[in-house]
Amino acid sequence: MRAAKPGRRGLRRRMAAFRAAEDGSMIVFALFLFVIMLMIGGMAVDLMRFESVRARLQSTLDRAVLAAADLDQRLDPTAVVYDYFDKDRLLSQLTHVEVTETMNSRSVGALARMDMNTFFMRMVGYPSLTAPAAGRAIESVNDIEIILVLDVSGSMNDNRRLVNLKSAANDFVDTILAADTEDRMSIGIVPFNGQINLGPQLRAQYNTTDDHGVANSNCVDLTPAAYATADLSTTLPLPMTAYADTFSGPSSTGSGYTVPTSNRPAAANYWCPATPGNTVLLPTRNATTLHNRINGLTAIGATSINAGMRWGIELLDPGTQPMFASLAAAGQMPSAYADRPYAYDRDDALKVIVLMSDGSNFAEQRVNNGYRSGPSPIWRANNGQYSIFDATRVNSSNSTNLCNSRPYYVPHLNAWHPRPWNGSNPPAGTSKNPTCYQPNATTSSTTNLNWEAVWLDVRVKWVAQQLFARSEMVAGSNYTQRYNNAVAMLQTETPIPQMDAQLQAMCQVARSHGTTVFSIAFEAPSDGQLQLSQCASSPSHYFNAQGLEIADAFRAIAAQINRLRLVE
Repeated sequence: MRAAKPGRRGLRRRMAAFRAAEDGSMIVFALFLFVIMLMIGGMAVDLMRFESVRARLQSTLDRAVLAAADLDQRLDPTAVVYDYFDKDRLLSQLTHVEVTETMNSRSVGALARMDMNTFFMRMVGYPSLTAPAAGRAIESVNDIEIILVLDVSGSMNDNRRLVNLKSAANDFVDTILAADTEDRMSIGIVPFNGQINLGPQLRAQYNTTDDHGVANSNCVDLTPAAYATADLSTTLPLPMTAYADTFSGPSSTGSGYTVPTSNRPAAANYWCPATPGNTVLLPTRNATTLHNRINGLTAIGATSINAGMRWGIELLDPGTQPMFASLAAAGQMPSAYADRPYAYDRDDALKVIVLMSDGSNFAEQRVNNGYRSGPSPIWRANNGQYSIFDATRVNSSNSTNLCNSRPYYVPHLNAWHPRPWNGSNPPAGTSKNPTCYQPNATTSSTTNLNWEAVWLDVRVKWVAQQLFARSEMVAGSNYTQRYNNAVAMLQTETPIPQMDAQLQAMCQVARSHGTTVFSIAFEAPSDGQLQLSQCASSPSHYFNAQGLEIADAFRAIAAQINRLRLVE
């Protein structure tokens, strides 16, 4: 047998060694790939942990800023954000909170970060990862209803107050409307003095009684119950304010006679002056209409801030919406406002009252029920002299007593007659044939007046003095007491403390329903300043203005409203 050659055996050995060396390299390579896969998997775990932490942090931040920016949220917005992070055990990760508020918007922003230690990424130079979170929430108001409640009492004529008010209010209107590019704002005006002149269209929406028939005088007397709620029922009977001068007393306060011609009503003393420029302007955004009404305001009469606020709230109360729809359908206000006033809790709506007065409440004087309209016992002769019938002086027990009845008091003669005064004394007659009282007899040269005609001719307190107190129709011998009783019978006076309480009740009603109340004391006395400052939504919503500062006050209010438009 032939032996193998040595070269071939060596070759086999070398081949076997090579094969052995190749097997070892694959093991190393496989081990290397395994380590790489472990590192990639570990980094994926780190990244998944990071995303979980980041998502949790961002979710907490988003929920926190949304809750804090809610305009219905009454808590401090910053405290709300901190509370959310604290409850999620992330308080240490919250780094910054920023709150920006305007009158009708709130913006809340926050920043947070969390450092997370890595398990695998540290092997490639990343020992930790930082999870950031940021967010901002804004809630704002788009639809704004504004009512200007403006004092037009007689004192506004002093020191150019009315002139300065008109300029400031006109600028306010221009500023507001210039920013209202979407036609979503409305402005109404409630001028007030001793009463609020509703105008014929608005007055017709209510169940009014005792119509005096005087054009451009459309005021109603409000009962104390009217100051207890935000809305006034359109079915509630509301007596129209008598067109009467209840300010002035008679020219002579004694028990003697004073002529009616010296006690004519004064144009400035009617509680509801017939001044068409001082009527309520329903909400609109027509600049010309608003400017014309502002420029047409006239300073006259007393001051009832409580009544002005009462009607200002009425024009913002959602219960008035059916009435607005009716007025819009009749073309008496813009059709776009038929669905206003909006609900108090509507998220994107804001209600604003701007209340301005230069005074303080003046005791209201109202003619009592039964003396505002309808038949009266008062007669006026063609020569202007008066007499009054007293039914208690008619004795109908028999024909003789009836004939001898003298139920007509004639004040200028201080005498009782069987018939109304018609310019001359009735015939004396004889003892056997006296001049008899004849019930329902027609009388020439004299007219039985209704109460509306009486108040157009003489003052309430002259009637109390000359026709009631002096005629002794009120029991008692003391003239002063009889006069006071007669005045109380004809009219009621609301004390100033009660009016102040009514004003504050209305202000509280407005604030409790989310209405923002600005108030301006325009050269007002200290008691007026107190009432107006207490009415405002906050101290920053109250302005004490002198002279031309009234323009600054209105400008600051407009700026707060328009700041919303810039944020949005």
